[in-house]
Amino acid sequence: MTRRSFRLLITLVFLLLSGCSTIQSFLALVGSPSFVKPRSPMRDSVLERLTPSVRPEFDHMLEGAPREMAAVSGGIEAVPARFKRRLVLDALKQPWDGVTDLEGHGLLVAELAEGGTVNLPGLLDVLEAGMDRTSTFHRPIALPAGAKAKAAIDFILDSLAEASQHRDKAVRNLSDDERQFLFAHARRFVEHFTPQISNPTEQAMSRVKDDVRFAELIEEQVDYANLIAAAQVLARLANERWLAQLAGGFAQPLAREQVPAGVTGDVLYVEESSYGLILIGGPGPNSYELDKRFGLVIDVGGDDLYRGMIAASTDGDHGNAVVIDVSGNDTYNGDALGLATGRLGVGLLIDLAGDDQYHLETGSGGTGFGGIGILLDARGNDMYMGKRMTQGAAMHGLGLLFDLAGNDRYTSHGYALGFGGPSGIGAVIDVRGDDRYQCGDKYPSAYNAHDAPNGKPGDPLFQYDCFGLGTGSGARVLSKRAEWQAHSLAGGWGLLVDVGGQDHYQGANFSLGHGYFFGAGVLLDLNGNDEHEAARYGHGSSAHYGVGLFNDRFGDDRYGSSGPYYNAGMAWDHGVSVMIDSGKGRDQYMLGLSTGLGGADYSGWGLFIDEGGNDQYIVKGGFGRSSEKSLAAFFDLSGKDSYNLPSEPIVPSEQQPADGKIILYPKGGLFVDR
Repeated sequence: MTRRSFRLLITLVFLLLSGCSTIQSFLALVGSPSFVKPRSPMRDSVLERLTPSVRPEFDHMLEGAPREMAAVSGGIEAVPARFKRRLVLDALKQPWDGVTDLEGHGLLVAELAEGGTVNLPGLLDVLEAGMDRTSTFHRPIALPAGAKAKAAIDFILDSLAEASQHRDKAVRNLSDDERQFLFAHARRFVEHFTPQISNPTEQAMSRVKDDVRFAELIEEQVDYANLIAAAQVLARLANERWLAQLAGGFAQPLAREQVPAGVTGDVLYVEESSYGLILIGGPGPNSYELDKRFGLVIDVGGDDLYRGMIAASTDGDHGNAVVIDVSGNDTYNGDALGLATGRLGVGLLIDLAGDDQYHLETGSGGTGFGGIGILLDARGNDMYMGKRMTQGAAMHGLGLLFDLAGNDRYTSHGYALGFGGPSGIGAVIDVRGDDRYQCGDKYPSAYNAHDAPNGKPGDPLFQYDCFGLGTGSGARVLSKRAEWQAHSLAGGWGLLVDVGGQDHYQGANFSLGHGYFFGAGVLLDLNGNDEHEAARYGHGSSAHYGVGLFNDRFGDDRYGSSGPYYNAGMAWDHGVSVMIDSGKGRDQYMLGLSTGLGGADYSGWGLFIDEGGNDQYIVKGGFGRSSEKSLAAFFDLSGKDSYNLPSEPIVPSEQQPADGKIILYPKGGLFVDR
């Protein structure tokens, strides 16, 4: 990086941390959004650090193959897929640089997340930049000083007004019919989304055409920059300093007859506004039945129960909704698309303290479908129990689940936990705590028809699909009819970042840093002794022009898979995949039921790197093998390693991996153990 680039980067970080209108202000100074690559000022890039020690050997040993790959990548633009994103295309065309940029985005996200709630506006800008979207300029609303009620209410009203103005500007080019279509079709999109339609029918294509219309309206007629600005204005309501003193400005609860229907417990303040009801609940236990009447609810304490449309867009006219709970062990039971869900607007849920439970119906839990949905939980040992499209999931919008601390548990059926569908950014960020993540026990995989034709749920070989835990996926129409292929939608960016703790990940097919059909999937675990369990296509994998990145930076880690194929830096059909275990930990790769560790087929590009430590490898096969005009490499850079291979070798002895050995496979594969 040049000195000027470094100075510009520091300027960007300053703007992010200062709460300005970040990316727009930055671009006003430097011009092109591609001039400076995203990097964290506090954490080094593992790829930048390790590339000099592996790339020369990779390129030299596989001389000639990169030219073949370049010819293949030259046709990427011509593949039918609407709304391809630069972040993915760069990685497909120039894997070394493109995947490094993906890592840089993820590390900068982690850096901002560690700063807490005050950095939420800047965090949104960095995430949206991954989809080539930036915020419009907006004026920050001054935080209230002291505990005076009037100052607090003025701050709330000014924030709601400013956010409402931006939301109105975002949708002003839509007709009433288009607004109603977008709001209603978001539910159908969520319920019926599939990454691939293999046997299109007229009925299926009718729904696909509606999906494309949804995409076109969001991409071409919604002023998305104003939607981001609305979210950033509302995000300043998460400031913990002013929330901590809010209760002091309201001495006595209201009389019961002044409390709206559907609310129990003490209420300190109620006001009818053009943005919906504004309500402040008291320090004791409350229950709330929330619907379109409510624009903002703040509860200052107690063990509370929330039901209904909780911080969620309720119809095409009521776009923004906010719920803030300051403390208490709370329970949230939201409707479908009804908890921290954005549709044509912003849904923002903030819980600052307590051991909370989130029961997440389809399409909820920090999700955005033609909108922006944010769920922020600052402290406590929390449980997130979700169905389909939950917990940081998005299509043509942004969905963020941001947890700052606590030993948390996340469970989901699929398309969840950092899922970026078409043009969506779906992110889960967990800063501290020993956490457990699970995705994929609901949707049987189509692979069962071939791999386990007589299998049934519960059988060891029976497979489920996840499409989560850091997965980006498009919607691919597999057909010989060109007019149907043209309705394919390129994928978005799915991101899961866990900054610290001893964590456990349990995935199924397509998970843990997976990219599918012009989607990018990233999983970054930055510290701790972790366990990563996957199945088919896991641990930094890709398929059909997808990009997958997995990096566990420190700790003694264990990797497992139920198989049967493609784990740990495996790429299929023009995909790009990278898995890295960095640091000097003693790692176990218990992949006896699967293949993997840096492999590629059908013009793929796969890379596996273990930086160091005395590691154990139990793998059915793979280790840097490739075929069909692909490139793949396995690197173990240091340590005394053991390789437990199948009793019946599938390759000649001279091609068997071993400690201290270098193997150049005949079809573009490389194995290096130093």
